[in-house]
Amino acid sequence: MEQKYVAFISLFLDLFAFTLILPLFPKIFDFYASKKDDLTYNLLENSVDEYRKLIAHSTDRSLNSVLFGGLIGSLFSFLQFVSSTLIGAASDLYGRKPILLLAMTGTLISYLLWSISGFFIIFLLSRIIGGISKANVSIIIAIMTDLTKRENRSQAMALVGIAFSLGFIIGPTFGAIFSSKLSATASIYTYPSYLAIGLTTVNIIFVVLFYKESLPVENRSKSIKNILFQSIQFINPISLFNFKPIKSLNKESLNALKKIAYSNFLYLFIYSGLEFTLTFLVHHRFNYNSVQQGKMFLFIGILMTLIQGGYVRRIKPGKHLAASIRAIVILIPSFVLIALASNQIILYVGLTLYTYASAVVIPCFTTISSIYGNDDEKGTITGIFRALGALARALGPTFSSMIYWSFGASFAYIVGSIAFIIPLSILLSTKIKTE
Repeated sequence: MEQKYVAFISLFLDLFAFTLILPLFPKIFDFYASKKDDLTYNLLENSVDEYRKLIAHSTDRSLNSVLFGGLIGSLFSFLQFVSSTLIGAASDLYGRKPILLLAMTGTLISYLLWSISGFFIIFLLSRIIGGISKANVSIIIAIMTDLTKRENRSQAMALVGIAFSLGFIIGPTFGAIFSSKLSATASIYTYPSYLAIGLTTVNIIFVVLFYKESLPVENRSKSIKNILFQSIQFINPISLFNFKPIKSLNKESLNALKKIAYSNFLYLFIYSGLEFTLTFLVHHRFNYNSVQQGKMFLFIGILMTLIQGGYVRRIKPGKHLAASIRAIVILIPSFVLIALASNQIILYVGLTLYTYASAVVIPCFTTISSIYGNDDEKGTITGIFRALGALARALGPTFSSMIYWSFGASFAYIVGSIAFIIPLSILLSTKIKTE
């Protein structure tokens, strides 16, 4: 089997398992809120109630789940921020395969804990371990970079985008089905977590059997000392934004890469917060259950696949910056429509525009970043982008959920829409290297 398709299948299986939980978050928090003997959740909720009385405009206790969801989403991504760049650098030193298998094993352990998370503290522990282990996406992107030449790289990155789209089609749909149809006498998470365990186990076996190491020994980083030094820098956001571990770029290329990184960070900071609270918005405003959430993700996933398969992979070299700018321009009215939606038609018009931008922006940023650096630095550059993305996702959900919790969904989404002007302005001033 051609190795880029091995990487594609592995990424799809990982995202299939990862996205099972997406339509379940509101109901999972309702489940823990209903357990009077769950000391951890009750303690958190009582503390939040007291804080809300002091600062928040809303007295709706159901909004506590938005805040808790945002905090857990941020914690997951913060741990991913700490681990993804370190693991990306380790894969430059030790090879992709052993590090990929290590990350996948950690993910499997997190799903095993999820399957027995009758109490909130166990669920929290599963998300912590999952966040630490969730570096395999950056490794898969590095593998795609190993396997392709620059002129064919956008097609490989489109495969990554298609894997994300398919994951978002199938994962949330199966998560909703398994939670509603198969677990009538069990907790909402029981059967979806079993499916996640099975998929990850199959994925590990698949990688062991079919993936051949794509980074030859002669192309790997040679110095453990340098890796340790990089590891310290990778925890420092200032070092990451300055790309200090990367030594091969001239001043012009480095400045362009920095601007793309700033835009990527700010875009994901705003986007991730609004994206994470979307399931709570439709749960509270339209009373969506898990099946309806699954249908929403199915719509988003199918549309993303069509856009990425029909458009993104055909974007010509040198045109990715312009494509990302157009997508962010379209994203601004999408969130305004979602903010003001009073019926399903307006909601889905907003979701359509939102999905177009979701399908285009990050694959374009990824393709642009992949043209910079030597072969033994590409895993590090990819890891830096993934780490900055994880840092943005660590901050975004908390920020957005705090605004949502305090002032309501409409205010949060309109503020977010306006904020997209900032990364858009940076991109408009950026000149990138010829791809």
